[in-house]
Amino acid sequence: MYRFFSDSKDIFQDKIVIVDKKEVHHLKDVLRVKLDEQVVIFDEKANEYICRIQEILKDKVMLRIENRITCYSGLSPYICVACAMPKKARMDEVVDKLTQLGVERIIPLMTQRVIVKPDEKGKILKQRRWERIALVAAQQSQRSTVPQIGPIMDIKEVLRQCEDYDLRLIPTLTGQRRNLRQIMFEVKPKRILVLIGPEGDFTEEELNLAESKGFMRISLGNLVLRVETACVAIVSFIRFLFL
Repeated sequence: MYRFFSDSKDIFQDKIVIVDKKEVHHLKDVLRVKLDEQVVIFDEKANEYICRIQEILKDKVMLRIENRITCYSGLSPYICVACAMPKKARMDEVVDKLTQLGVERIIPLMTQRVIVKPDEKGKILKQRRWERIALVAAQQSQRSTVPQIGPIMDIKEVLRQCEDYDLRLIPTLTGQRRNLRQIMFEVKPKRILVLIGPEGDFTEEELNLAESKGFMRISLGNLVLRVETACVAIVSFIRFLFL
């Protein structure tokens, strides 16, 4: 069955109304769904709904709810990745891959060594693009939720908002670094915040500031990884430990 996202405000007692223009176009003109066809709808609260197409109009699609499923996420921790913005369009790949790996929040990160520095209009356009990429990746990977894509934030702003996380990790190439496997077994975290640095790594000033906020320096091995590879590597390892 096809899967589609709907905001919970458009979900009622026995029906769902799809009004997003892109979703309506995808349903009508790309997939060419038909009346009475069965589909799956999911919302931002990790609920799923088995529905049938009830009415196809010019600007919306009406669905009848047949069954509700409240998804259970198991023991896997909540993961937020604040990733330094790489060059070119590689942040698109970061958002896509982290969505597929089940990350709950993604923050595009500005650090001293980040080269890409969009203006205010560019920041808004990029965030909208990444939100759309996350939605498509969530549908493709059959996730029950779409990750939150935060606005582009400076590292100092992210560090001011880290108190809600019981494990804070910062992979780096310098200093005394701990083994990630050992940390995970010691802490048994419920909420994890990972900072991924840019090409050229974090500055020592940024590392020291992060450590003052409870972040632990960790190693991802002897090889120097690209930003997008480092994101996938650490999240994959964390997810593997909770299988």
